[in-house]
Amino acid sequence: MPSGARMPHQGAPMGPPGSPYVGSPSVRPGMPQTVMEPTRKRTAPQQVQQQQVQQQVQQQQQATQTRTRSAKRRKMADKILPQRIRELVPESQAYMDLLAFERKLDQTIMRKRVDIQEALKRPMKQKRKLRLYISNTFNPAKSDADDSDGSIASWELRVEGKLLDDLSKQKRKFSSFFKSLVIELDKDLYGPDNHLVEWHRTPTTQETDGFQVKRPGDVSVRCTLLLMLDYQPPQFKLDPRLARLLGIHTQTRSAIIQALWQYVKTNKLQDSHDKEYINCDKYFQQIFDCPRLKFSEIPQRLTNLLLPPDPIVINHIISVDPNDQKKTACYDIDVEVEDPLKGQMSSFLLSTANQQEITALDNKIHETIESINQLKIQRDFMLSFSKDPKGYIQDLLRSQSRDLKVMTDVVGNPEEERRAEFYHEPWSQEAVSRYFYCKVFPVRELSSSGVLLSFLCPVLEGDIHASLLLYTIAFTLTIVFRDLFGRLNLDCDDVTVSTIL
Repeated sequence: MPSGARMPHQGAPMGPPGSPYVGSPSVRPGMPQTVMEPTRKRTAPQQVQQQQVQQQVQQQQQATQTRTRSAKRRKMADKILPQRIRELVPESQAYMDLLAFERKLDQTIMRKRVDIQEALKRPMKQKRKLRLYISNTFNPAKSDADDSDGSIASWELRVEGKLLDDLSKQKRKFSSFFKSLVIELDKDLYGPDNHLVEWHRTPTTQETDGFQVKRPGDVSVRCTLLLMLDYQPPQFKLDPRLARLLGIHTQTRSAIIQALWQYVKTNKLQDSHDKEYINCDKYFQQIFDCPRLKFSEIPQRLTNLLLPPDPIVINHIISVDPNDQKKTACYDIDVEVEDPLKGQMSSFLLSTANQQEITALDNKIHETIESINQLKIQRDFMLSFSKDPKGYIQDLLRSQSRDLKVMTDVVGNPEEERRAEFYHEPWSQEAVSRYFYCKVFPVRELSSSGVLLSFLCPVLEGDIHASLLLYTIAFTLTIVFRDLFGRLNLDCDDVTVSTIL
């Protein structure tokens, strides 16, 4: 290496030498490579230099992003200590035990997450008691009232309710439990057009804590409340014959189909030859009106056997007697509410509070393992140097020399090429033959000398190998004569292949 030259630092990019910002220009085969003059290169426009700097910055940013993405994709294998380090430091076995425990813990958490995801796909309901409060107040007529409302006696009916033992923070509105509410008053007192009070759920319904109805009157009124629960998922009332057969009155469609399949298995109604068919017994024949049916036909045939569920019917008397102390009636209704555990399970799946901390700790572990590996390399270096300084330095120099040739794209081995024994190898004869062949064969060089063509044309027609051999001998003699005349300080311009031939 010449004096004053700097060795490329370790980790320099591999490849042919060229501009630090752009790659080597592509050159077409057979075309001379365009070389930029040094003065012209130094006087390049400033805009081009700025673009090159911007390209370098973009490449650095892309490299940084790539390293970031690769750091995120680090695997569990990157945390494992090499076997030689574990043998060197026996205490590191405790770390490996923790790593194995972490792997088992991750597998357990992953299985639990899958179980939770599967559980969330199924409806999770709890049976609860909804206490219904039905009360009424009576406003007698006032003779000295100025407005018309006060001069007429009236009553007011209120329907309210709440969940018993409700420990949830968000209280559900009373109307959210029902799909519809109908209050039917005495038709004889309020006529056919004013005896019904109806409320039906719509997509834009605003939930409320209760319902109230106000009507004029000074006599007690019999009323009927029809409450239709809002089942989620929807439930259906079974045909009486099917209900007696399955022992189910009102249930969801999936539960009804499951009960049917259980009945088929219990009574062995599935065809032994064609499993797709069900051989109906006398009860199935009465219900489905066929001796044999496919199991895939059951959902369609169930459509005519499923009815809307019965509403909750409550009979109540709206009392206007001021001496009647019992003006509030209470009823308990079984309702289904979402399992509170479902919300906790959903929040567990969506929680990312600890994920950032876990990622930071994983990155720290990876950095520590990389630092340990680097320290192990340094230790091996120092240990080898202490055992055999001379041999290790020689090995290091040979290794650095190979790396330098790879980084600088140097072809050949200058250390071996400077010795005479290198050219006595068998490859030298083949190389000389190939060199002369490449010099003789091109048509461009043959056509450059008219004397050569006139001499060789008759020979070429006879034997191509003889002509090539003749030209090789002439070319060799030309080199010898030029060297001899040069040493004798004689004019050697006339010594050419043509003159030799």
